[in-house]
Formats: sequence, structure tokens, C-alpha cells
Amino acid sequence: MKTIFNIVLGLACVAETLNAQDAKTIFQTAEPWKQETDIRADAVMVYGTVDKPNMTFEQRIESWRKRGYGIQFMTGVAWGDYQDYFLGKWDGVTDHLREGQREKNGADISHGHLIPYVVPTESFIRYMKEKQIKRVIDAGITDIYLEEPEFWMRGGYSNAFKEEWMNYYGTPWQDQQGSPDVTYLSNKLKYWLYYRALDEIFSYAKEYGKSKGLEVKCYVPTHSLINYTSWQIVSPEASLASLDCVDGYIAQVWTGTSREPNYFKGVRKERVFENAFLEYGCMKSMTAPLGRKMYFLTDPIEDRAKDWTDYKINYQATFAAQLMYSDVDTYEVMPWPDRIYQGLYDIAGTDKKQRIPRDYSTQMQIMINTLNDIKVSDCAVSGTHGIGVLMANSMMFQRFPNHDGYDDPSFSSFYGQTLPLMKDGIPVEIVHTENLPFKQTLADVKVLIMSYSNMKPMEERYHQMLVDWVKNGGALIYCGEDIDPYQQVPEWWNKSPYAYHSPSEHLFELAGLDRKPAAGKYTVGKGKIQVIRRDPKYFALEPDGNKVFKECVYSLYKEVSGEKVELKNNFVVQRGAYVIAAVLDESISSKPVQIKGLYIDLFDKDLPVISQKKINPGEQAYLYDLRKITEKSKAHVLCGASRISDERLGEKEYSFIAKSPLNTTNVSRVYLPSVPKEVMINGEHFDWKSNWDKKSSTLLVRFENNPDGVEVNVKW
Repeated sequence: MKTIFNIVLGLACVAETLNAQDAKTIFQTAEPWKQETDIRADAVMVYGTVDKPNMTFEQRIESWRKRGYGIQFMTGVAWGDYQDYFLGKWDGVTDHLREGQREKNGADISHGHLIPYVVPTESFIRYMKEKQIKRVIDAGITDIYLEEPEFWMRGGYSNAFKEEWMNYYGTPWQDQQGSPDVTYLSNKLKYWLYYRALDEIFSYAKEYGKSKGLEVKCYVPTHSLINYTSWQIVSPEASLASLDCVDGYIAQVWTGTSREPNYFKGVRKERVFENAFLEYGCMKSMTAPLGRKMYFLTDPIEDRAKDWTDYKINYQATFAAQLMYSDVDTYEVMPWPDRIYQGLYDIAGTDKKQRIPRDYSTQMQIMINTLNDIKVSDCAVSGTHGIGVLMANSMMFQRFPNHDGYDDPSFSSFYGQTLPLMKDGIPVEIVHTENLPFKQTLADVKVLIMSYSNMKPMEERYHQMLVDWVKNGGALIYCGEDIDPYQQVPEWWNKSPYAYHSPSEHLFELAGLDRKPAAGKYTVGKGKIQVIRRDPKYFALEPDGNKVFKECVYSLYKEVSGEKVELKNNFVVQRGAYVIAAVLDESISSKPVQIKGLYIDLFDKDLPVISQKKINPGEQAYLYDLRKITEKSKAHVLCGASRISDERLGEKEYSFIAKSPLNTTNVSRVYLPSVPKEVMINGEHFDWKSNWDKKSSTLLVRFENNPDGVEVNVKW
């Protein structure tokens, strides 16, 4: 094309080499660059330092770098391909396998052959520094992710753990299944071990990077506190906020975590959207006071073998849930693209398997490419805000095993406090106890719900902060009978100078109430404390168990705010041109939601232009609002299944390059200020007449993707 273009646009451009620390979209892979997995995110997290056949770690990095990707690094901190350590090749010590996590029956807890889940000893920490981190920084990488600091609750029986017990507590190891006290102490130690590991490894990374003139950033990809507690895993979680060496997190939320069944009105089943919404909220809340970077993860498939239809439905649910949080706009768009694009999975209703269907890969790529464009927004998700539920890391200390016949099925004490409100259309907010020292943590909370049936306060100062908040006008709802066997674990509330039978006694006394106040509402300063003498698990386990709970929440909210709680069966948020909506089943209404206007349906591979969208209970929608187009004199790509670069705009011409993985199909909608006269794709004429939509002034283009780029030229 010989036309001289007078404007060069930077919209969604991929620079030749991106600064990895500025990456908005990222993904992880242990493989080198391939045409089939060139998904065109801003940066790639190269996974692990293992040299592959005919390719070193450094060559693997270079394969991505020369394709224009920013380079980051990820590896496991609790497991990984560290056979050189476990087999003694690194330091000559041949019994490092004793450092694996082990069950009571002697069974090793592993992630694969010679890949044990680790008890992070000082020796292992030293190995991670010297063998892993040093090599990564020497390769010029300055973004380091140590993922999944996980210690299984059923672990704690290896010799290495017994030695760590002696070092930490100064007493001989005890069997964690012997009593609630020992269970609590065992899990508290597991928690601390990974806190120490991350602190030491990240501190080393920053110091070593500085010695080479590099500013190293350190991140923790981690499941939510909700998921880890539900799955009976211990991890540092919110306590990492106290570490200056932690720069951010990846919220590892996806179908696999969010489909964990839970109880609501006595029915146990999967509630993927609701669970994902709570998990993302939990992760966002964990870091909110410090403003650290947060990436939200979604996965188009999951670890468990399901069919493609199942994957698609649940991917849409988790994807919509993450976009409900309009103050986050950085994303891990997928993990392991090799298994997504090249793995074989079931075709629903058959006994056959196939690679990702073209329809699904097109839709998926449309979705992930919007993440390059979507921005932080001041628009909050619809519904009544200011109702929070308090969580604490100690939730992970009392989930396994059960003691004295006390059980909390499927983590129902948590879901009993959250799902009844969510199902009424309330965007419940998660508040982390560990963040109470930050004033902004409770700044926007009007009603805070808490219970010590499934967690305990690790520091007494938290109670003073809660009482001060109430006295200044906050409303606290305490739910619980305080009869679980962990009420008397050896902690601050029953050690000199205190002798409380439960931590809530200290809280209530500090508020000027009886140590064991009866159910009812009490005035404390300018605020209120409502006591419900029932464990919140029953709000989820019983068909009508949440009635009194909800009445208390809604009444107290109106009393302190002067406003009624808005009850509905949906969540909707608009972020710029993007509209995200979810309609709940099991809610106050079974009516669908109708959204009217002029939209592109981003969950439809054909990107149809629609004037209304009907969303039924249990469904979600993702729409591009065509009424939000402001620069109507400029042509540009609105959405599509490829990453756009090299945009050039002339007086009556527009061209761009589209890149996406091989063996996938691109569908894109292009806004044009006038009816096209000629459309060329890679030099060949494209039938624009049957693909022009007059009412939206958009052109639908369709072609086979190519990672080297497909050129599109339009004249009007």
C-alpha cells in the first residue's frame, strides 16, 4: 500500500520488547516459544530453570524474548523439579527426601515422581537462593514469582518437620492429631515456615539483584485463603503484607478452585460464580491497604479431566467474577497454554477426545484480548456496599482433623456468613483481620460480621481496633456459640495476665459488655454490637437457617446507614465500554435480566451486534457497549481474537497487523467512520458487504490467525 498515513495509533500495540515490570497481561509456561501458543500477552513467566533436551533455560528465555515478550520467572516454592537437591547432586547430601511433607501413615505427599511437597528447611531455602534465584537474576530477569507456598494440614510427620518443631517451640514434637491444641500449634508452625522461606528467598533476590544494578520485584502466586482453608492447606496468605520484600500477588482462582462444592440452604453443590467472586474479593482485600500489584488469574480449562462444554461454562463464570472488581486491571490470562491448545479433552456426550474446538479458542482469545484494553474504573458493581465478613489466617489452623465431634462441613461457617447475602445480590466484602492495623481497612465498612467458630485472633490488639471502630459508629455482628474445641488452644487470651475461656470474652469485655453477653443488640459508643448465639455454619447447613441472620444484618445496616439494603438477583458493572453481568440462581427471584442498548456479545465467537441481552439465572454476560465509542472519526479495532499492532490511520484508510496462535481463527469487529469501499486481508479481497453492520458502523473480519501477523487494510 503506497498511501501515506498521517496518524500512527498506539492502541493495544505490542512493542518489539516490552518492559516486563510494566506488563498488564501475563501467562506462565515451562515450554519454549511455539507458533501454536503465541498468545501475545505482554509478558511470559518462564517456568523453572530446568534445562530441556537440546535447550538450556537461557535459550528458552531467548525464544520468547526475540518474539517481543517481556520476560519474567516463576517456579514453585513448595514443590518443583528440584531433583538435583533431593538426590544430593547439589550439595552431596543424599537424604533431602526426608524434607518432604508426610502423612501419619508414612505416605509421602508429592506433586509427582521425586517432586515432594517440601518442608522448607534452611537447607532448602539456601538451595532456592543459590541454585534457582541467582541463575534467574544472572539471566537478566527482574520479576520473580514463587508460587503456592503450601503445607498440607495432613502433613507434619516427616523427620524434618519434627526438627523444625523442636527449633521453633523448644519442645519435642507432638502428633497433631492428639488434641486441638497440638493441631493448632502444628498448623501455626507450617504457616510460619513458609513465611520465613519467602522472607529469606525474596530478601536475597532483592539484595543480589541490587549488587548487579537491578531492581528485582518479587510476587507470590497463591490460592485464596478461602480455597486453602477449604482444601485443608496452610499458607502465609495475609501475613505477607508485613514483608517489605513482597511486591504483589497473583490470585490463583479458576474453575478448579471455584467449583469446590459448598452448602447453601442445606444443599451442597458447585456454585462457581459465587465462589469465584468471593475468592477474588478475598485476594483483593488481602493486599488493598498496601496497594501492592495484584494479577487475577483465570484458566480456560482446569486440572481435572472434564469436557470442553464444562470448561467453557465455568470459564465464563470465573472470567465474569474477576471483572466485577473494577479496581484491578492486571491479569494472568492463562496458565500452561500448551495444555490448553495442544491437550486432548472430552467432547461432551461422547467417548471421544479432541484438542480445543475452534469455536472455543476464538471465544477465549476474544476474551483475553479485552484484558489488554480494560482499565481500572470508579464504577463499582451494583448493589449495597459496606457489608463485610471478617477472615483470619488462623482459619487454616483448625480444619483438620476434627476433634471432640465438632465439624464444619465444607467450610460452612464461612459460607454461612457470605452466601445468604450474596444470593440476595449483596456484593459481600472480605476483611482480613491481619489488615485491621491499616485505618483504611474498615473505612468503607458499615456492618462487619465475624465469628470465632472457625478462626481465632492471633493478636490481642485486633480487638481494640474493632472496639474503637464500633465506638466511632461501626456495627459489629458476632455469630457463634464459642463451643468449638479450639477455643482454649494455648494463645494470648488464656495466658497470663489473661484467663479467658474464649477470645470473644476479651472482645466483649473490652467493649464494656459482659464476657458472655446473651443474644441481642447492644449500644457501644456511637455504634452497635449484635450478638447471634448460633454458629454460622447452620446459616448454610439448614434450609431456613439464615433467616434470623439476614434479618439482623439488614436491620442493623439500615440503622447505621439510614438506607435499606437493595435486594436483587444479579450483579452488574460497567467498566468503560465493557458491561459485565451475572444473574444468580437460588436467589430472591428467578426472573432473567434484560440489558438493552447496542452491544457486541463478547461471549459469542461470532461477535454479533445485539440490541438486547437476556441473562437467565445461573448465567453471565460480557458485552461491549457501542454507545461508548467517542472518537467516531477514527477507525479502530473494538475487539477480536488476535492482538492488534502496527495500526496506521490515514484520511480514508486504516490498516493493522493481527497476531495470534497458529491453528486458531480470528474474528474481529472494526469500527469505521464510513461504509468501506475495499477490504484487503494479506493482499486478498475480503467480502465486506455481507459483514458490514450499518447500525453499529462496524465491519466483521474473519481469517485464520498467524503468529507472524496478518495484515488488514480498509478503505472507505
